[in-house]
Amino acid sequence: MTRRDLLKACGTGFGMTAFAHLAAGAAPIGGGISSNPLAPKSPHFPAKAKHVIFLFLNGGPSQVDTFDPKPMLDKYNGKPVPTGNLATERKTGNLLKSPFEFQKHGQSGIEISDIFPKLATQADELCVIRSMYTDRPNHEPSLLLMNTGDKFVGRPSMGSWLTYGLGSENQNLPGYVVLCPGLPVIGPQLWASTFLPAVYQGTYIPNNEKTPDKLVQYIKNPDLNLADQRKQLDLLGTLNAMHLQRAGEDRELEASVQAAEIAYRMQTEAPDVFDISKESVKTRERYGDTEFGRGCLMALRLVEKGVRMVQVYHGNGQPWDSHDDIQSHKRLAKAADPAIGSLLEDLKSRGLLDETLVIISGEFGRTPAVEVSGLVKVQNGRDHNSHGFSTVLAGGGIKRGHIHGATDDFGFKAVDKPVHIHDLHATLLHLMGLDHTKLTYRYSGRDFRLTDVAGNVVREILG
Repeated sequence: MTRRDLLKACGTGFGMTAFAHLAAGAAPIGGGISSNPLAPKSPHFPAKAKHVIFLFLNGGPSQVDTFDPKPMLDKYNGKPVPTGNLATERKTGNLLKSPFEFQKHGQSGIEISDIFPKLATQADELCVIRSMYTDRPNHEPSLLLMNTGDKFVGRPSMGSWLTYGLGSENQNLPGYVVLCPGLPVIGPQLWASTFLPAVYQGTYIPNNEKTPDKLVQYIKNPDLNLADQRKQLDLLGTLNAMHLQRAGEDRELEASVQAAEIAYRMQTEAPDVFDISKESVKTRERYGDTEFGRGCLMALRLVEKGVRMVQVYHGNGQPWDSHDDIQSHKRLAKAADPAIGSLLEDLKSRGLLDETLVIISGEFGRTPAVEVSGLVKVQNGRDHNSHGFSTVLAGGGIKRGHIHGATDDFGFKAVDKPVHIHDLHATLLHLMGLDHTKLTYRYSGRDFRLTDVAGNVVREILG
């Protein structure tokens, strides 16, 4: 067994981060090989946003119960779909109206379900894309497509592409942080860097923990102070330089040094930024003492410190997967709503909303008809729906108080101005100052990109 094989097999593969080689593909946008791959890099053109916060409602929230009201569902409740059976993954029956009320909010008059009262107060900051669609009606490929731009395992995540292209503003923290209590379906592949250098992969933090020492374990060495650690790293640097003089360029070794340096620098800021007890009691109460609430507050603090992208998953597994009873959306929103609303409020009050793109979405939507498959115990829920769903954006150069596109009369399929996941990714990169067709990495004989060979910037939603 080689050393590389041993590192793959032990410690859940964490040791492989040492082999974050830069030799496999194109140089970063700034040109050349940077001695610090996370150093800030110039975008292709002036950016409207500097940071991304992706609030992932994993499991597939229902568009017709959240951001896409359909009066025709009320009219035809309990009746067959007039257009015939829907093409759904599981067996569905008659149409099912939403048990929740919708009201218009703000000067924009955007209609939002009453399960999101706090978020509704920010209606004039929101851009609701009601015409999203994806390729598959099951979780795994849809999660991968939303997070990596491809339905199959093996592509770098969105956050990895962003940090590869732009670096990070704070060298004492990771450029890309993932907060999740447990793991969503698929797990680490959703924030992996795959063939991009490993320094760009997401740093996973289990936010079911509350104290910094448990959130980021082993961040401090109790046996060595910072000065002694610095001496050790400097000695290693001298030895590595001697090796390079003899052997020439060794990019795997260079990446190992960078990983050690990042870990060293994290000791100075990570314990502080993840310590939300430093926020006022009133602030913490507004977000709610839930895993998602704490995650959103940590996301605010991380962006404030210059982290490029933060992704907050709502929970372990797929909590929004409401096959049995759509009433579970009310319970889920009780935790999500105060956290999302407070995050938007605080980003705005701290002068960060204009430069931070906030994304609120799941991997797909849900059917307007009730699920009647033998897999459900209570026939009051909805099956997966890849043909049409809603994604909400705010800040970061997005048009405010705007609704884009529409689904059909029953909320099943995007029919007006459809937006594919590739289009969403192209637009996100554009807001960050990146041309999605030029942000490429050469691997296995071809140039890869987040949007693969598709994607168009949705210019109608740009502010």
